Amino acid sequence: MFGRAPKKSDNTKYYEILGVSKTASPDDLKKAYKKAAIKNHPDKGGDPEKFKELAHAYEVLSDPEKREIYDQYGEDALKEGMGGGGGMHDPFDIFSSFFGGSPFGGGGSSRGRRQRRGEDVVHPLKVSLEDLYLGTTKKLSLSRNVLCSKCNGKGSKSGASMKCSGCQGSGMKVTIRQLGPGMIQQMQHPCNECKGTGETINDKDRCPQCKGEKVVQEKKVLEVHVEKGMQNGQKITFPGEADEAPDTVTGDIVFVLQQKEHPKFKRKGEDLFVEHTLSLTEALCGFQFILSHLDGRQLLIKSQPGEVVKPDSFKAINDEGMPMYQRPFMKGKLYIHFTVDFPDSLSPEQVKALSEVLPPKPQSQVTDMELDECEETTLHDVNIEEEMRRRQTQHQEAYDEDEDMHGGAQRVQCAQQ
Repeated sequence: MFGRAPKKSDNTKYYEILGVSKTASPDDLKKAYKKAAIKNHPDKGGDPEKFKELAHAYEVLSDPEKREIYDQYGEDALKEGMGGGGGMHDPFDIFSSFFGGSPFGGGGSSRGRRQRRGEDVVHPLKVSLEDLYLGTTKKLSLSRNVLCSKCNGKGSKSGASMKCSGCQGSGMKVTIRQLGPGMIQQMQHPCNECKGTGETINDKDRCPQCKGEKVVQEKKVLEVHVEKGMQNGQKITFPGEADEAPDTVTGDIVFVLQQKEHPKFKRKGEDLFVEHTLSLTEALCGFQFILSHLDGRQLLIKSQPGEVVKPDSFKAINDEGMPMYQRPFMKGKLYIHFTVDFPDSLSPEQVKALSEVLPPKPQSQVTDMELDECEETTLHDVNIEEEMRRRQTQHQEAYDEDEDMHGGAQRVQCAQQ
């Protein structure tokens, strides 16, 4: 009397598997299947079950009759044979139809010959520290090879090709060069007649769109999402977006983040470091300054009443460092490294005034008689790094000179023998 209402997933599941809407065009289905199938291909470590689901979903939705039945009656109707019967095709056969041939020998079985995988394309992507703090999206225009749509990557109108006579279909040529009597050099290089493909196409049969090259150039804009807290050297991968080629699983485009040097902040993991110089008065009597953060906020940094800041000391502010990757509401610390700028000299009046307010000097235990017996000295300013470098150079020169002298004596002794 009352019919059971069909489940929502009965006629939306296949669309969800491919990640498209129910109004998707055949081209949208192709693109969605192709991208997802490359990502989940077992040869690339993908999930075999997911790969099968994608193939089955595409097989149904790419057939107008099956798609209409599925949209109206759901998955059960197809299982009951309303779509013309017939079991599911081999998912590897469906996949290989996009790449101009079966990727596996023996009827598409994964136990057969494995399809060659194309190389990944790696691009450096320069980002600022602000980009990594706030997150950003960068649009990049790239050119790549895609299989010719007119000949489906065959290179010929008829789909036929011949074995290259120059390399006998191997794609490689071997040349032998004689270097001397009884000495030869054997070198292997790609065949220039077939460009390493091992086959040739008749000039009259060449595809008019790709001119027999099997691929054409395509410009594509990729949106690279740089997430908050990403690190220098981190990779962002676009699966299956590299150059396409016949009988090849398309490689990935990989962007490697390269953080540009920041004039103020230094990053160490999830923490930020900033340098700040105080005058001697600020270090002793207190300081207050404004620090502009990476997101434009103004932070008021000030000392506690009566606090003395020592040279080369650090202070930290919690939760003002870098956001943590994939946990952006958690942040590291912001460390401030203080240096104290001392005055070059003081006037007698300043010395007297400071002596009255600063802690007293330690009392000298030296008697006048001991002072009379001492010799006075003069202190000179030095750059210790330059002094050490000069000493090192002098020692090296003396060592080299000593080596030359000993070596000369040995040579004279050997000559006398």
